[in-house]
Amino acid sequence: MKSAIEQRQIQLAQMEIEKYRSIVEADPYRLSYHLMPPVGLMNDPNGFIHWNGAYHVFYQWMPFKTGHGAKFWGHYTSCDLVHWKLEPVALAPSEWFDKNGCYSGSAVDNHGLLTLFYTGNVKDEDGNRHTYQCMAVSENGIDFVKKGVVVTLPDGYTAHFRDPKVWKKDDDWYMIVGAQSESLDGKAVLFRSKNLTQWEYLGAIAGGKQKQLGEFGYMWECPDLFELDGQDVLIVCPQGLQAKGMHYQNVYQAGYFVGRLNYETAEFVHGSFTELDRGFEFYAPQTTLDAKGRRLLIAWMGVPDQDEEKHPTIQQRWIHALTLPRELRLIDGKLHQVPVEELQKLRKNEIAYTNVTVANEEISLEGISGNVIELKFDIHQLEGMIEMQIRNNARLIYHHDERVLTLERKSFVNGLTEKRQCRLEHLLSLHIFLDTSSIEVFVNGGEEVFTARLFPYPSNHSIVIAANGKCIFDITKWNL
Repeated sequence: MKSAIEQRQIQLAQMEIEKYRSIVEADPYRLSYHLMPPVGLMNDPNGFIHWNGAYHVFYQWMPFKTGHGAKFWGHYTSCDLVHWKLEPVALAPSEWFDKNGCYSGSAVDNHGLLTLFYTGNVKDEDGNRHTYQCMAVSENGIDFVKKGVVVTLPDGYTAHFRDPKVWKKDDDWYMIVGAQSESLDGKAVLFRSKNLTQWEYLGAIAGGKQKQLGEFGYMWECPDLFELDGQDVLIVCPQGLQAKGMHYQNVYQAGYFVGRLNYETAEFVHGSFTELDRGFEFYAPQTTLDAKGRRLLIAWMGVPDQDEEKHPTIQQRWIHALTLPRELRLIDGKLHQVPVEELQKLRKNEIAYTNVTVANEEISLEGISGNVIELKFDIHQLEGMIEMQIRNNARLIYHHDERVLTLERKSFVNGLTEKRQCRLEHLLSLHIFLDTSSIEVFVNGGEEVFTARLFPYPSNHSIVIAANGKCIFDITKWNL
């Protein structure tokens, strides 16, 4: 049973939803088919799991303001990854071990119990941080009871020790935690358990100041380790990387290593770090394995500490959203991301053109426009440069000779043009999901992905295609 304090916290959060519901829902930038907070601030997805026939996505939530603070766990469920139901609050800050926030974590099925692991955040009277890895359980997947602390801070680490991801391999449970060592470099730290309540510290499996990494961030957040096509993949969010050419352009990064984890020695032999998304807003990804055997990923469509106070939606009492769910595939050592096939259920009013030629001109095709749409753009021939202008706010540009793909947008902070780029040997296809205030671009079947928030004039639905040279392509549009 929830404590009286937690029940009161949840009641206050629900009152906040009701108080500002009409203001939030009136925002023209409110997204159409993405997960968003009912009010306040949303950040990391938590506890992403397919359990008892339903998908569950929990999320970091501050209901009382559009800034950060003592976080709750909000909760959505879905039977198809498309249509989502807002559930009652799962966790609220209330106990001695989480009174200043129920921070990020994961979920597992333990003999039919939906079991959550999260970081309890505590600040003492002097402002010092303390963190605990905690557990909560539910029989029905909706009502959760906290079971308290299962892992305390091991020696050698600062209190920046959080975001437990738990999974089972053979007869043992494993937990990986994002950490900062006392020497102020980021680590991914592994534990093992037989019963989910008593955990053995195995050590750091990867982190900065290792031979293969050198200096690589002062804190690693939101780790996730899983097996895919016979390889072990470690997703992590290192903080403190310096921009390097087209790489690491956001204030914090999200990416992965591919390798092999020795579960006995806690040694992870891996390759280089690769960013998961080339866009402006992508962080804290989390994966799950569903009943179809797919490794699915969902992420925060935001970045911490990056002009959050300038978002246009703040005046409407909400901020941030989650990405679309994506299926992961490992191809030649590289993660490819593709939108889950269930999203095709949203399609309506298809308009298609084949073998369109654009040569040293710009064109608009009748019916190829909108603000809540899906676009598939397949290239047959390209000489020179091709660009797609989207709602007079963003541009996708590919220079065939330079082998560079660029996403430009008008900054919502100052209105100036800003860009993110990647090198791309050939542009074969773009698969674009456009929502009222977001864009997700899957390039060449998910070889690269760009995710960003856009805030164009709501009435502008234009899409213009231009070529400096010659391009022959097919294009299909659906309203969603």
